[in-house]
Amino acid sequence: MLNSTAQPETVSFPAPGEWLFLAAYIGFSAFLVLDRAGATQAAGGGWLDGLIIVGGTACVALVAVLTPFAADPGGALPLLVALIYPLLDVTLLLLVVAQMALRQRPVGGRGLVLAAAFVVLGIADTSLVASARSGSYQSGELFDVTWCVGFLLLVEAACHRAGRTVPDDVTQPKPGAIPIILAATVALVTLLPQQATGIRLVVVAPALVTLLAAGLRLGLALRQAQQLNEALLLSRTDDLTGLPNRRALNDLLGSDRDSGGHGLLLLDLDGFKEINDTLGHAAGDAVLRAIGSRIRAAVDASALVVRLGGDEFAVAVPQDDPVRLTELAFRLRDAVRKPVRVDGLEVCLDVSIGIAVRDDGTAGVGGLLRRADVAMYQAKTGRAGVLVYDAARDDFSRERLRIAEELRRGIDSGEIVVWYQPKVDATTGAPTGVEALVRWSHPKDGLLPPAAFLPAARRTGLMPALTRAVLAQVISDLARWRSDGLDMHAAVNVAPAELLAPAVMSDLFGMIARAGLGDGSLVIEVTEDSFLADPDRAREVIEAIGARGIEVAIDDFGTGYSSLAYLRDLPVQELKIDRSFVSDILTNPRNEMIVRTTLELGRGLGMRTVAEGVEDEVIAERLRELGVDELQGYHFARPMPPAHLATWLVERTARTVTRS
Repeated sequence: MLNSTAQPETVSFPAPGEWLFLAAYIGFSAFLVLDRAGATQAAGGGWLDGLIIVGGTACVALVAVLTPFAADPGGALPLLVALIYPLLDVTLLLLVVAQMALRQRPVGGRGLVLAAAFVVLGIADTSLVASARSGSYQSGELFDVTWCVGFLLLVEAACHRAGRTVPDDVTQPKPGAIPIILAATVALVTLLPQQATGIRLVVVAPALVTLLAAGLRLGLALRQAQQLNEALLLSRTDDLTGLPNRRALNDLLGSDRDSGGHGLLLLDLDGFKEINDTLGHAAGDAVLRAIGSRIRAAVDASALVVRLGGDEFAVAVPQDDPVRLTELAFRLRDAVRKPVRVDGLEVCLDVSIGIAVRDDGTAGVGGLLRRADVAMYQAKTGRAGVLVYDAARDDFSRERLRIAEELRRGIDSGEIVVWYQPKVDATTGAPTGVEALVRWSHPKDGLLPPAAFLPAARRTGLMPALTRAVLAQVISDLARWRSDGLDMHAAVNVAPAELLAPAVMSDLFGMIARAGLGDGSLVIEVTEDSFLADPDRAREVIEAIGARGIEVAIDDFGTGYSSLAYLRDLPVQELKIDRSFVSDILTNPRNEMIVRTTLELGRGLGMRTVAEGVEDEVIAERLRELGVDELQGYHFARPMPPAHLATWLVERTARTVTRS
């Protein structure tokens, strides 16, 4: 039994179990390494940044730990043993800091808890210095509590599983310049001339490493800046011609958005594809380089010449006068049109140029480019060579895009309606048929004529859907009229693209079969240019139409360029003489000769002839004398909705019966 006055047994320092405690730091180190598994690898600059920050931190930590013991150099060996623990704490603290600096550990709760744990353990482990001096363990309750807090922080960090480390370019911020500069400054101050002590000799190594890393990082930063500048220059340059590219143009016009004052010329080469296909891409590249050099030589230094891609070039000029821009465009056109010698041949190219000027209505770079592109397209299709953008001629304007989108919804919701204009027998005046004319019953703008929406339908690919909607209504009306005892045919104009589209014709044949029509009740009007794009396909379609009992009429006859062989060989039942020949038949002998010849041709081939655009009785009488079969025009009736047509047909039929 112990005496109450007995003293506790004193344990000498270091105790035998001390090595087990030291071995625990191996586990701490393994935990810190494994805890960051799956993190992204830092680049060379990242490692240097981390090394600089860690080196500066090491200098501060070593000075803070070693300074209190600098006054007792006699106990070197005990001091070294006593400092193992705080130095290990500092080492592991630096490991955590390095992982966060290198973005291998998220800068946040867990990382800060780990760092705090090793700071607290380092403070507690300094108590062992006193043990080293006395040769036995001497620690108070405060240090015991501090150790407990340190280990609890380690347990807290270890019990929360590490999340997946996200690549540094996504969420993890890179260390800024200020921490790196501060770390390098600390290392430099550490090396300033001072009294040589053991502490200074220990700190000089990390300080030198830190400054060396800072020098390497500065050199790497300068190299990266040079590479970035070269990459920026390459990103703004066209590889083939050496001219600036679209990005350079966007930068120039984007920086000048508020001040305006720029005109843009968009050039598109005509005939370049043939050169590329015939002589090969190498020859085409040589032509593009030559053209680029000519364009650059034709403008002054204030202009930016850009290759946009393919055979398109652009010239941005600090000039907003359309007249002077047009003069420049013609100079450029003359330069481009000069012969280019390539592969021993001289080739000539033409160019179409669109001009746009920035104004308050131009929506940035994209708006200016779009306007120049529209003007260039109009210059190319109209063979004008050079055109300045005109909003009134812009078929691709925002308003027209709005119309196209509303038309798409209108087709789906049944807003497309069909009106009819009657045709009458030239001799008796009795109604013989009608021509279907499409209208759009717009919910806000009212009833719109074809000219208001057909261009948008063609441009946006809505013509097939529109054609199907019109055909469905016409076939439905024909079936209803037949059930009411009205025997007549209805003519529908079908554009060449829809005539040659298998899907549209297949739908038409299906609708005809379901309605029980096919005996000439429906007439498909086609224009002469329907035969130009694909003559063989047009012949097949027209023969298939005729085989199903659907008649075919050549609309606007005389205005196209088709061969008379089509009239001879194809099952065409009707010729419609265009109103441009009919309107002045009394005053233009040439037009009368064309009408007379057409009527004789129709009679000779057994075709029905129709004259459209008859505006008065005098013209109607002359056409009767020439032998036309049917008449159509405002003189007899204007286009009308189906509800009014039935009444008109009854009244017209009764009037012709009474007259006879």
